[in-house]
Amino acid sequence: MTRIFSFSQCSVAKSLSFRRKLFRFGLLSLLGGLPLAQAPAQNKAPITQSAPIASPTVGSDAQSASPLLVALRQELDRSMKRLRLKGYEAPYFISYTLRDIEEAEVIGKNGAVYGKSRDRRRVLHVEVRVGSYELDNTSAGESEGDADLALSLSEVSKDAPLDDDLDALRGSLWLLTDQKYKAALASYARKKARGVRDVEPEDKLPSFSKEKPNKFVGDPPRYDVSLDQMAESVRVAGARLKQAPVLDGEVKLNADRVSRYFVSSEGAETIEHRTIFAAHVSAEARAKDGMLLSNARDFYGRSAEQLPTAQALASAVDGLVRDLALLQAAPAADPYNGPAILMEEAAGVFFHETIGHRLEGERQVSEQEGRTFKGQIGHKVLPTFLSVLDDPTLQTAVGGIPLNGFYRFDDEGVPARPVTLIEKGVLRDYLKSRTPVLGSLRSNGHGRAEGTSDPIGRMANLVVRAEQTVPLGDLKAQLLAEVHRQGKPYGLIIRDILGGSTNTMSFGSQTFRGQPTMVYRVDAKTGEETLVRGVEMVGTPLSSMAKIVAASDTVGVFNGYCGAESGMAPVSTVAPAVLFTEIELQRAQHVSERPPILPPPWRDDATPSRK
Repeated sequence: MTRIFSFSQCSVAKSLSFRRKLFRFGLLSLLGGLPLAQAPAQNKAPITQSAPIASPTVGSDAQSASPLLVALRQELDRSMKRLRLKGYEAPYFISYTLRDIEEAEVIGKNGAVYGKSRDRRRVLHVEVRVGSYELDNTSAGESEGDADLALSLSEVSKDAPLDDDLDALRGSLWLLTDQKYKAALASYARKKARGVRDVEPEDKLPSFSKEKPNKFVGDPPRYDVSLDQMAESVRVAGARLKQAPVLDGEVKLNADRVSRYFVSSEGAETIEHRTIFAAHVSAEARAKDGMLLSNARDFYGRSAEQLPTAQALASAVDGLVRDLALLQAAPAADPYNGPAILMEEAAGVFFHETIGHRLEGERQVSEQEGRTFKGQIGHKVLPTFLSVLDDPTLQTAVGGIPLNGFYRFDDEGVPARPVTLIEKGVLRDYLKSRTPVLGSLRSNGHGRAEGTSDPIGRMANLVVRAEQTVPLGDLKAQLLAEVHRQGKPYGLIIRDILGGSTNTMSFGSQTFRGQPTMVYRVDAKTGEETLVRGVEMVGTPLSSMAKIVAASDTVGVFNGYCGAESGMAPVSTVAPAVLFTEIELQRAQHVSERPPILPPPWRDDATPSRK
């Protein structure tokens, strides 16, 4: 995959550490971040979604809740009344977003702490629109301004003061709004000029949807962080990893809090808070042929109490090391094309990459995109026993597993709501921000962004439901039957996966890739499972989706972060295991290197002991 984020490059992975590896190897396209706060075994247990939470109370006095919101509103009102350049259009819409971000992190190796930090920052996002809801300055996938204007925009800081100094905050908004307004005027003029040259499309759409303004103030969640306690957990788990026969390893604990303040000229005022605590353990080893093997365990929660204890994290290290030892002894797999089962988490990554990203609203209107499902509402796109919805209002799955994609209001101030995307195989809707799409002109509360990025339609909690299901044992029996029917010597079961990536742009090959870790070859005659290594899952979405023939009566959760144009958004996928009549695996990138010549000093019998 491409090495940069562009309008169609999206990646999902179990951990942010794996995300960085995708960046290095050019695989970043859709990252599904750190897994759950529970032990990995719970991710595999049968679960169902929890009932949606009650709709938040709308209409509370948001303005009295925070002086920060007061400052945002005052500067916004001033800009709407007086910001205009003589001879040019005044803004018809302005919105301000302030994100107050706090991050704590402890990283360790070999039973020692290598990094310990706590950071606090505030950043601003300003949106200015000129023209009208029917035609304004925005164009999906196109630049905001020319080179000179882009340079001037880069010189305007998007940082906000950490002090609650309202004059300083309004000063930052003043400069940023001025530059955004000028950029909007330039873009609007170019857009109208293109109308003189270009043929008017038959499916001409409004530029911006009209939505009812809402007011909401969320209760601040607990954010109890002790770097010393985090460091102790890192040391305990790292000491266990230190004694393991691995090449390298890392233990990392994170605690992130984001408070988002949003106001718009339409009257919307919302304050929403989010906390995500995460624990990540990763390790690497080398096979005898020099292939580098990676594996990880990841956990998520909304508080420190929902993460594993230091001893539980150390136990997770033991399981991780056992898997690596099995992979070291496993044979390298050959490329494969045939029947396969994707277990729950792997299936979640598949649906995230092949379906979820291609149903994001902005991807239906940008000419740079492949637009796989443009104009397909009412058409069959999946087998009829499968339905797909996205529900940001789900907080947890059964068993208390917290879902990363939970929120009450999206980043455009629109209430979150469940959306049926595919019903019994038929496409019904898209993941929508306030950018209208053919067949779906209104937002459905999925406009998402992080940092200073512009919101676009994104996944939150993607849920795959199967009406016809079978027990896992029967699913394996169906796999073997399909293997016999095709005359294959074996089938495959993919039991675990680190993440995946996809390309959705029109100029590239619109394929997806998955990074499985635990792949088992299932003998056609005996049904015996043999672990293999060194492959990655590849394919094209439409072809692969058409080859799903069965699903399990269990579901699993893949929790993480999804990387795309509007930033790294926390997401979850809930899916059953699925059987494919055909799936393709290719050899993974393989650089053979010798392991270190000497053993680690703490396991070297020839090293003199210190007295």
